[in-house]
Amino acid sequence: MRTSGSQAFLLLLLLLIFLSSLLYYIFLDQTLYLQKYHPAVPQRNISILLWHWPFGHSYRLDGDKCLEMYNIRRCFLTDNISAFSTADVVVFHHQELRGGLSSLPLHLDRPASQHWVWLSMEPPVNNANLTPLTGLFNWTMSYRRDADISIPYGKTMLRGDELSFKAVPNRSCLVSWVVSRYQPHQARAGVYQSLKKYIPIEVYGKWNKKPLSNKKLLPTISKCIFYLSFENSEAKDYISEKLWRNAFQAGAIPVVLGPSRADYEALAPPGSFIHVADFKSTADLAAHLKHVAADRWAYEEYFQWHHTHRIKTYTDWRERLCQICVQFPSLPANRVYQDLESWVNS
Repeated sequence: MRTSGSQAFLLLLLLLIFLSSLLYYIFLDQTLYLQKYHPAVPQRNISILLWHWPFGHSYRLDGDKCLEMYNIRRCFLTDNISAFSTADVVVFHHQELRGGLSSLPLHLDRPASQHWVWLSMEPPVNNANLTPLTGLFNWTMSYRRDADISIPYGKTMLRGDELSFKAVPNRSCLVSWVVSRYQPHQARAGVYQSLKKYIPIEVYGKWNKKPLSNKKLLPTISKCIFYLSFENSEAKDYISEKLWRNAFQAGAIPVVLGPSRADYEALAPPGSFIHVADFKSTADLAAHLKHVAADRWAYEEYFQWHHTHRIKTYTDWRERLCQICVQFPSLPANRVYQDLESWVNS
């Protein structure tokens, strides 16, 4: 009896140890998960100074904007340059540095723990004058997936939105394109000039003196079956609002020209676009567009992704800046870009 009692006690003790260990690891795993993935988990206050507003378009930063608007705690934004000495992170938008509208505060004493962020949402061809920035920046902030802080123009998320979207094949126009800075040497110009020989294309924008206001942009595009989401530069991961806003939000099928199909497949919803590079000629592309427009089943295939996915666009600079705090714990603490130009052009 004594032996069986001892065995029962031992089994109970082992069971308690096992359950205690299991609960500990569950708690530890959940804690680590929240710290890594949940933006609301408080760690320590992070202060972010935006040295100058991109393109001169400013937003209000009073109060706790990251918490109020995006549920990101302990993340504080300011554009008051007098806070330089106490800022954890200082963000510099490249276009103002390149154009001489702003300059780096090299005359000020930079705290040893302060991190400088180089910010640009432009493709490499528009990021000139990088040589003077050697050895100054710790992190890159860009649409590129390999940036330290990746902030794409839009992203694909799981969970469909089919309840709020319905494909409408009977539209009054076949193809539209909105372009303001048309340059004949760009690849998109060549494709457009060739494609318009085979199908009608309704063109809007400053280039042909038919500009669209923000209010009229999407309603105008939504009248067309296809939209030419042609980027002004064919650069890695550079997929701008021409896809995320102009095409997807208008409910048009995007015909894309930009980075590789692989880049689009990695970022856009599955089966949601037509890539120019998939066709041997613009005549073949035009024939495919005519086929899709005439075949309801083929047309609706490009909208199946709404059953399983949805998109999110990023338009507010404050949301982009708040993302720094989300990613802050995993950012490399001691990185310095000794050759920023090589990274930008890689």
